[in-house]
Amino acid sequence: MQFFDQRPKMGSLETERKTTGWAARDPSGILSPYTYSLRNTGPEDVFIKVICCGICHTDIHQAKNDLGMSNYPMVPGHEVVGEVVEVGSDVAKFAAGEIVGVGLLVGCCRNCRPCDTDREQYCAKKIYSYNDVYTDGNPTRGGFAGSMVVDQKFVVKIPDGMAPEQVAPLLCAGITVYSPLNHFGLTASGLSGGVLGLGGVGHMGVKIAKAMGHHVTVISSSDKKKVEALEHLGADEYLVSSNVEGMQKAVESLDYIIDTVPVFHPLEPYLSLLRHDGKLILMGVINTPLQFLTPTVLLGRKEITGSFIGSMKETEEMLAFCKEKDLKSMIEVVKMDYINTAMARVAKNDVRYRFVVDVAGSKIDQ
Repeated sequence: MQFFDQRPKMGSLETERKTTGWAARDPSGILSPYTYSLRNTGPEDVFIKVICCGICHTDIHQAKNDLGMSNYPMVPGHEVVGEVVEVGSDVAKFAAGEIVGVGLLVGCCRNCRPCDTDREQYCAKKIYSYNDVYTDGNPTRGGFAGSMVVDQKFVVKIPDGMAPEQVAPLLCAGITVYSPLNHFGLTASGLSGGVLGLGGVGHMGVKIAKAMGHHVTVISSSDKKKVEALEHLGADEYLVSSNVEGMQKAVESLDYIIDTVPVFHPLEPYLSLLRHDGKLILMGVINTPLQFLTPTVLLGRKEITGSFIGSMKETEEMLAFCKEKDLKSMIEVVKMDYINTAMARVAKNDVRYRFVVDVAGSKIDQ
């Protein structure tokens, strides 16, 4: 990683802190306690005591090596909220005692086009918060742990009054939805949007889109979440994808679809729901090719595009938006010793709608 050699060097191994996280050791994905070293707080670093961390479907993909690039032992977790314990000498934005968040990234090159335009999530040399290698050559470890040390650029201040356990899912699920709506100019009131898949990301898609003043249709494979979508989340319509008559009635009714499905699925049924110039925005991490017939896209100048989390600037904007609109994620809080059961339930879509691990309450560093 010679590219980063000019950045401040971190502390020596002899004086590094220790913390305990829950790590996967192999593709079984089963997590268990694992103690490891943390680097010293460098000039631009923030030392954080983790309060809580959300569980994302990506954590399961990584723990089980579904994408074929997992390294073990791996401590997942990238929806992290914690308390600042210590800051480096060049950190002016954060102070001890403040509540902050950390998302999927902890590093970037800082001088490529995406980095220069506040789109560091598209930097070719971005560093993930876990299952990656940091600039000091050590593996990165995520938020299913007692503590983290993170470069200040990738730390965000949590607005006063927002509960940590409510904020955690916003740092992935929330920003994953907010960023494409913001980037593609889909924030104006009066638009009609679809949300395909009502999981952790999908439920935030409904909430954020509704807060923007959109007419929101939830699209799902069955009607088992209909009551929740309409009555609890505030969606306007509910469409079952296997209902031929309902799908036909909805043809060319949507300006965009947020596609959160993380497994293989046909695209053509959903492309037909888009209006002229409509956008199908892919967000799920899928390791098999998707297919469609080109006339479905050509004859309506429709777009199939994708979006990857969001920038730190957008994350700050998203948190301010959620506080202003009093948006809250629907969560189930669990202790760390439940994490394997929770991840198994996420894999089966058996959660409404995000698990958040009470890390501080689990006292894993004691």
